Amino acid sequence: MAPPDLYFSLPHPCAYLAGRESTAILVDPDYRVTTEAYGELLAHGFRRSGALVYRPRCAGCEACVPVRVVVADFAPSRSQRRVWRRNQDLTVTAVEPRFDEERYRLYRRYQRDQHDDTMEEPGPPPEARASFRRFLVESPVATLHHDYRDGERLVGVGVVDRLPAALSSVYYYFDPEAGRRSLGTYSVLWEIELCRRLGLPYHYLGYWVRDCPKMAYKGRFQPLEYLVDGIWQRLPPG
Repeated sequence: MAPPDLYFSLPHPCAYLAGRESTAILVDPDYRVTTEAYGELLAHGFRRSGALVYRPRCAGCEACVPVRVVVADFAPSRSQRRVWRRNQDLTVTAVEPRFDEERYRLYRRYQRDQHDDTMEEPGPPPEARASFRRFLVESPVATLHHDYRDGERLVGVGVVDRLPAALSSVYYYFDPEAGRRSLGTYSVLWEIELCRRLGLPYHYLGYWVRDCPKMAYKGRFQPLEYLVDGIWQRLPPG
């Protein structure tokens, strides 16, 4: 299959660093992004948001660094082992991507608690639900939702792409009232373990941004490979 045409986005406010503008390279929306093709794009630093495949490309800034966990070499830290033990009472089930009110209500609670400073309700309820579907349900590649439940109660949902040589974490949202569980950390640990069971060498975490607390946490999952100057390489932690 021929490589896709690429386009530049218009400048827009950076989602990670205040006061900066961001631009991105976009894959032609008409390009057929198969699971295999997306695996190649992922290895070149691209990510997806819904059906949109992109990579940040900002003038004078290289803060967004693609990172992936080397599964065979990963060893959890002491604090990560505590998080793992703390959540062994949860059940995690893989389901096909779908919209329902239980998921939507959990997502809205998470957005209000975690992103109240930057996220806005995209419109009245029908429009907001359509936005949720475009972002987390619609996918051009093989995707599963992982439901994290405390008994019958849904406390977290992980959206994960299954590629030929990796899992790629798309998004994770959780119940703010379950904050003591450190579910964001637990979801990464659970997905790394799933990679191990499936024999997949990498777990892609998206972009590491050193100066953005909401993105810098990814540096705690070592060893990481960073895509720098087009080459995946291990760098010292932090």
